[in-house]
Amino acid sequence: MPYIRQVSDDEAEGAVKRELDKAYKRAGRVWNIVRIMTPNAEAMRTSISFYSALMHGESPLTRAQREMLAVVVSQTNHCRY
Repeated sequence: MPYIRQVSDDEAEGAVKRELDKAYKRAGRVWNIVRIMTPNAEAMRTSISFYSALMHGESPLTRAQREMLAVVVSQTNHCRY
């Protein structure tokens, strides 16, 4: 299995710490998909911003429809998370 170094809460600082703090505030935890981006704070911030725009931004699709699309795409891609 591949290994990607992740920044722990204890060693996080600067932009990474700010993004982790926001993740805890949003969800009460840091999901693995976010944690794996901790070596690159800008990638983490941009990815979360993109996700937020897709799932929570203005759209002709309801939130439920967006979630259903995400599930179908994940299933098609054999994602197990």
